[in-house]
Amino acid sequence: MDDFETILYDVADGVATVTLNRPQVHNAFNQQMQSELRTVWRTLRREDEVRCIVLTGAGSKAFCAGIDREETMGHWSSEADVASQRGDTGYASATPWHFDDPGENIGPKTNDLWKPVIAAVNGMACAGAFYLLGEVDVVIAAEHATFFDPHVTYGMTAGFESMHLLQKMPFHEIMRIALAGAHERMSAARALDIGFVTEVVGAEELGEAAQRFAAIVASAPATAIQGTVRSLWAARELSRHQALDMAKVIVRLGSDPAALFEGQQRFETQGRVDWRMR
Repeated sequence: MDDFETILYDVADGVATVTLNRPQVHNAFNQQMQSELRTVWRTLRREDEVRCIVLTGAGSKAFCAGIDREETMGHWSSEADVASQRGDTGYASATPWHFDDPGENIGPKTNDLWKPVIAAVNGMACAGAFYLLGEVDVVIAAEHATFFDPHVTYGMTAGFESMHLLQKMPFHEIMRIALAGAHERMSAARALDIGFVTEVVGAEELGEAAQRFAAIVASAPATAIQGTVRSLWAARELSRHQALDMAKVIVRLGSDPAALFEGQQRFETQGRVDWRMR
């Protein structure tokens, strides 16, 4: 996977690093990036050497600024231009019942990838960036990172993105982000306070922090890691009783004898691992 135009892809020691690479537009995603992200997520399902993924953005100003409005709406210059349009980002027919949601292309979980994805947020993350952050497993942020959703300020309903984040933030916090639009930004410190972000580091330490945690994840047996990711995401959609019933199946499927033997050997030969306090 080395022929992408809008993303960078690298693999080392079981960790794939995916970098959104359109810094001139704050890493906003156009159709090409949507296609390439879908390709990379779906291909990574079969790349057994990769056990964990780090997702970040090129440069230090932005992780992702959402959809590329120039591509989507840049040709609109008057009310007449929009008279025949039913929406702004993806209606596919003359009726309102078909919609091409960008999230169906760019989200790792939507694309059936159950390897852990760690987001390293290196600056501004807004609007459609929440498609991505809503489907990653861990978010680490630089101190200067900010989070906001300008949809309503510019006449757009904050729908899909808010719903993604509703699974990761308290209701009143995402409601405030959605209603404030471009007028407020959430700091990395506040995101850490409410549990959306798991760690905040200096900008120069962000890559190292994300790679350090990714290496920890990649060091464990893949079946156990992916089964854990799958079980926790499933549990969010189910009642407690349903989730525990499903866990019986997931744990049995994930109890790979080779992984159990590897774990036992590690326990017997290495004993306690070196740990750090977070």
